[in-house]
Amino acid sequence: METACWGLRWVNSSEGGMEFSPMEDYMVLSASEAVVVGVLCTLLGLLSTVENAALFYLIVASRRLRGKPSYLFIGSLAGADLLASLVFTCNFVIFHVFHGKDTITRFLLKIGSVTLAFTASVGSLLLTAADRYLCLLYPPTYKTLLTRDRALVALGVMWVLSAFLSFLPLMGWTCCPKPCSELFPLIPNDYLLGWLLIIILLFTSIIYIYGRVLWKAHQHTASLAEHQQRQVPGMTQMRLDVRLAKTLVLVLAVLLLCWLPALILMGYSLVTSLSRQVKEAFAFCSMLCLVNSMVNPLIYGLRSGAIRSSAHHRLAHWRKFLCKPDLQGKEEAPRSSVTETEADGKFTSDHTPEPCAAPTD
Repeated sequence: METACWGLRWVNSSEGGMEFSPMEDYMVLSASEAVVVGVLCTLLGLLSTVENAALFYLIVASRRLRGKPSYLFIGSLAGADLLASLVFTCNFVIFHVFHGKDTITRFLLKIGSVTLAFTASVGSLLLTAADRYLCLLYPPTYKTLLTRDRALVALGVMWVLSAFLSFLPLMGWTCCPKPCSELFPLIPNDYLLGWLLIIILLFTSIIYIYGRVLWKAHQHTASLAEHQQRQVPGMTQMRLDVRLAKTLVLVLAVLLLCWLPALILMGYSLVTSLSRQVKEAFAFCSMLCLVNSMVNPLIYGLRSGAIRSSAHHRLAHWRKFLCKPDLQGKEEAPRSSVTETEADGKFTSDHTPEPCAAPTD
C-alpha cells in the first residue's frame, strides 16, 4: 500500500478514482521567497529555541517552581514550544527551501511531530488558562482543587491525546484513496477538518476562560476605584488582578494574531481550490505559529516575578561557579514581590501575602 500510494503520488496518475498530486505541487515558493522564508524561519526558530530552552531549564532547575501546578503548566508550554521550534524550523526549511523528499513513513513522522508540538502548545495554554481561572475565582480552595499530582495527571492526559491525534496519519489515516489536502502532502481533508475543529474548540475554551477571568478583574478594578482613598483588605489582590488583566489581553491578542491567518486558510482550503498565491501566503502565515512559540516565553516568563527570581539565582550560581569563588556565602538573589502567574503563600519583600497559594516545597 505504501509503495503503490507513493508511486502514484510521484507520477500524478489517476487510478480507480484515486487522484494524487506530486510533492512538487506543495513546494510553491519561488527562489527569492525561499531565501526569505529560510532566513526568517531560521532566525525565529533559533530565538524561540533559546528562549523556551531557558524557560524550561529555569522551571526544571528550581525545586520550588516545579512543585507548583502553575509552573508545571508553563513548563509544559515551554517544552511544547521548544519542540515546535526545533521540528517545525528544520522540516519547514528542508521542505520549502531545499525541497527535501522522504519516504511516506518518515514524512508522516515529521508532520506528526510538528502537529504534536503545536497541539500540545495550545493544550498547555488551555491548562494555564484553567489554572488562572481556578486561582482567581476560587482562591480559598485553589490548593485543594488543583494539587501537583492532579496537574501532572492533566498534563499526561493532554500530551497523550495530542500525540494520538497528531500521529493518526502515521497510523494509516492518509489520503490514499481519500482527497488530499491542498496544503499538506498525504493529509486527507477529513483529518484536517477534524483537527481544525479540535483546535477551534480549544481556542474557544481559552477565550471563554480568559473572558471570565477578565470579568473578575474588571469587578476588582471597580472596587479599586471605589476604595482608592483608603486601604482595605484584599487591595494587593485587586492590583494583581488589574495587572493580570493586561497580561491576559496581551495573551489573547498574540494568540489570535499568530494563529488566525493559518487557521482561516486551512478552513478555506477545505471548501475551494487554492491558487499558487494563496499557498504561498499560507507558507508565510505558518511561520506566525512559530512567532507565537517565540513570544510565549516572554509573556509567561519575563512577566513572572518568581521566574525572574529563579533566573537571577541561576545566574548568580553560575557566576559564582565560574568567576566569583569569593561569593560562596551568597545563596540566592533577592526575591521579587507579587508575581503575575502564581504565588506560594509566603510574604514577599513588601510584606504582602501573595494570592492563590500553591503547594510549597
